[in-house]
Amino acid sequence: MQLTMGRMMEAVLKKICELQPRYSSSNTPEMQERGYLIRTELTREIRERISLLQNAFDSLFDDLAVEASDGIGRKTEAPWVRLFSKAMSPNPREGFYLVIHFAANGSCVFFTVGCGSTIWNGGDLRPISDDELIRRTAWARAVIEQKWHTIAPFEDQINLGAKAPLPRTFEKATAIARSIQVNDLATEDLEKLLFEAAKRLNEIYLAQIEQRDVSPGDRDAAEIVEIVAPLRTQKRRQGIGLTAAERKAVELRAMELAASYLKSLGYQYKDTSSKESYDFLADKHGHALKIEVKGTTSDICDSIMMTKNEVELHRREKGFTGLIIVSGIKLSKSDKEITARNGTIEALLQWDIDEWSSSPIAYQISRQQPVPLGG
Repeated sequence: MQLTMGRMMEAVLKKICELQPRYSSSNTPEMQERGYLIRTELTREIRERISLLQNAFDSLFDDLAVEASDGIGRKTEAPWVRLFSKAMSPNPREGFYLVIHFAANGSCVFFTVGCGSTIWNGGDLRPISDDELIRRTAWARAVIEQKWHTIAPFEDQINLGAKAPLPRTFEKATAIARSIQVNDLATEDLEKLLFEAAKRLNEIYLAQIEQRDVSPGDRDAAEIVEIVAPLRTQKRRQGIGLTAAERKAVELRAMELAASYLKSLGYQYKDTSSKESYDFLADKHGHALKIEVKGTTSDICDSIMMTKNEVELHRREKGFTGLIIVSGIKLSKSDKEITARNGTIEALLQWDIDEWSSSPIAYQISRQQPVPLGG
């Protein structure tokens, strides 16, 4: 009797689970069979569903692909198969993806959405610490909860039960998970579960396109590095980066909210953004503050970009300057206009810039003019 697509996937998953307790780091006959099931059979099962899973994604993400690993060289306790957009996650170390994991003892299968272990920072990709992985996965869950008001049916904890360090990193990098006991695979709608996981991955991708996961300073630093060292810059995520019109809309929204905030505190203020290296001159009872305003679509704002003149101003006039950050600004686009709405204010009045760290991203290197002879 020929198995249906769903039953074929179930059979492959069960067989992999049966082989998990017989794990060896060497390429034993059991590990050869597991490798074939992971890299060929299960990968093919998911690839055959890409045309259906594509319906869970925005048309931006028309480059879906599948890949798998059971170890490089020595076999791993924790094999995996992942579905991803090539632009959004060019390799397993970057971006988010849908990934199927297996418990080391073969007791269950995990349908998850997780992330890689590197991130853009200061214009370069660098490893993510455990704390940052936790924050990153928490951000992804928040994106999902904003859309569905719950993370169900992916509210399970992932515990691979492996001894090696790498599987524990997989656990920390998991944003959402659904655990299915082997004996329950027959009663689970695996097709639907894959589709629901794909929908949640799409929502994360859309949030990344809006740059909600990258601090504005890191985003701007990456753009500078791309300009000054294009050959060293990896291909950036599809669609990433705001247009000039979108940036203007974001900044205008930030200025609008900052002005309202200053007014609510009883400040008189003047917009100086067009002629000074600060955005507002605010005064209350004769105490003046020079206010810098930064707006971003990001949900995260741990860094900002400032010009040399802006930095020098805040250091020179410490105690008489302020910083207002407006994060989480939402953009709406139509054929005729781009509008910005929402935004969360963080106001640092009488800001001490030296409480933040500063890093030079690039230098302007100018040719020195020769000294005239006899000068």
